Amino acid sequence: MDRIELVKAIPLFESLDDDDLNALAHKLREVRVEAGERVFAQGDQGDAMYLIESGAVDIVAGSGKQQVIVGALFKQQYFGELALLDGAPRSASAVASRPTQLLALDRDDFVEFIKKRPDAALAIMHEVGERMRATNELMTRTVTRNVLEEADRKLTFGERIADTVAAFGGSWPFIFLFGGFMLVWMVWNSVFGPPLAFDPLPFMFLNLFLSTLAALQAPIIMMSQNRQATKDKALAVNDFQINLKNEVAIDKILRNQSEVLLRLNALEQRLVAHRASGLDAVKS
Repeated sequence: MDRIELVKAIPLFESLDDDDLNALAHKLREVRVEAGERVFAQGDQGDAMYLIESGAVDIVAGSGKQQVIVGALFKQQYFGELALLDGAPRSASAVASRPTQLLALDRDDFVEFIKKRPDAALAIMHEVGERMRATNELMTRTVTRNVLEEADRKLTFGERIADTVAAFGGSWPFIFLFGGFMLVWMVWNSVFGPPLAFDPLPFMFLNLFLSTLAALQAPIIMMSQNRQATKDKALAVNDFQINLKNEVAIDKILRNQSEVLLRLNALEQRLVAHRASGLDAVKS
């Protein structure tokens, strides 16, 4: 695929005519990055967008143990396009996952292109508006995965038994049933004498039974608690990823919206000035 086709594959530029696409394609510069090398870091000044000619790039948000891969991009895909519109600091990092050949479009070249071609600017703003509308619809319809259901599907038979025993052992029905059992046991062996009293005072057999029950129940409850801790951790990680993705998406939407309004205002002023100059020319 040649450079013009690569540029045309980007939704931001798909409405441009062939002359505009050819002008943009000639402004692309080649960038080579090795596996594990950063294309740019989160917080860097946005000065270019990138098209992947070959290789792959991961989009990473956060740092250290809180790093989250929010996207994996491959050949003929692109990233960093918002830098062309506002030049704001990067909201995420881009890291090559293998040796990658990129084509970069610098913001200065893009701004120069827009100034010379106002019709192309209007087409690009239309595409930005469509993408913002699609993003809003996607955010309202997308439902995150249920990590609890995923964990439950992986349960072994022993883990299910442990959960059931722990749930019943920590309930009021268990307390009432076991309390009634102990009461009947003690009353029976206190009121009746041998041979009906099989465990007379001081209830040695009852003490042995309770000790055995506690020894068996404790590790089962601990197994269930460990599994619950794993569930809580999975929920916390899932919540963090959702919040982070939403934060990045909302930030992109707001910056896109602000840029669209500014560019629409500039275009309106330019059209008014052009119309005024045309009327002056007709009058003269």
